[in-house]
Amino acid sequence: MKLHKHCLLTLALSTPLLAHAVEPVTCDLVRFADVGWTDITATTAVTRVVLNDLGYRTQVKRLSVPDTYKALQDKQIDVFLGTWMPTSEAHIRPYLDSGAVETVIANLEGAKYTLAVNQPAYEGGLKSFSDLAKFNKELDGTLYGIEPGNDGNKLIQSMIDKNAFGLGDFSLVESSESSMLAQVKRAEHLNQWVVFLGWEPHPMNNQVQMHYLSGGDDYFGPDYGGATVYTSVRKGYTEQCANVGRLLHNLRFSLAMENHLMEGILNQSTNRRREAKAWLAANPEVVSQWLQGVTRRDGSAVKMPSSSSKEP
Repeated sequence: MKLHKHCLLTLALSTPLLAHAVEPVTCDLVRFADVGWTDITATTAVTRVVLNDLGYRTQVKRLSVPDTYKALQDKQIDVFLGTWMPTSEAHIRPYLDSGAVETVIANLEGAKYTLAVNQPAYEGGLKSFSDLAKFNKELDGTLYGIEPGNDGNKLIQSMIDKNAFGLGDFSLVESSESSMLAQVKRAEHLNQWVVFLGWEPHPMNNQVQMHYLSGGDDYFGPDYGGATVYTSVRKGYTEQCANVGRLLHNLRFSLAMENHLMEGILNQSTNRRREAKAWLAANPEVVSQWLQGVTRRDGSAVKMPSSSSKEP
């Protein structure tokens, strides 16, 4: 395979002393799910670049969260890097219990996921879930979510259905991540109030003046919906495709990494693959950790990137 001349994943053709067995031909193509969240788009793009440079082919399918776990069960996809826990618990639990889907490892810790407000709303006194109902008029009785079927939307709708926090008269607007953020930025420009589903990692934390609401622990969990993101695979995948499995076990991301990649993808009208390659080139020490115990697709050795070749 022809590699990009600046790519740090330059791979040696020599065979290691203890070469790993070559995987079945069915492992040649690694199929990912992307639910449209920019953080998962970013981490999937980076992982695909690494796999491509190791000699694998990759494919990504855009699916909703519920359809992602169904596709893993039906063996239509292999890997999903975006199982946010505990908010994905209801979606994934039946598949974990049946053994159709497996979690590999936590790939990101320290994330958060809950309702947030913009600066006008916060300055006006909207600082907790318990404040929402008394500001119904200022909020136009509206809570902004993301794509239909998303677990965060379901939590919001559950609060409305149960009249939790007095939200029975509110309505949920389901659209997409980009549409929701466009509404938030519009409200900020017009100095209007808005409450929306917010999370980190995401450049929204730097793009708008936003504040996470306290008091939503019973629905989103403690620490402002503190979350851990897991890598999920179809049943038996890491045993069948052991070399890919080793890479997946090694993958760890950071809030800083994801915020950086997402900023590039969202705001610079650039190609996600180019952003992924640039980040990999600038972070050889992380790439080396990911490649520990990993070989090329054909079983030959990987030449680890050198920090001395680090690009600006």
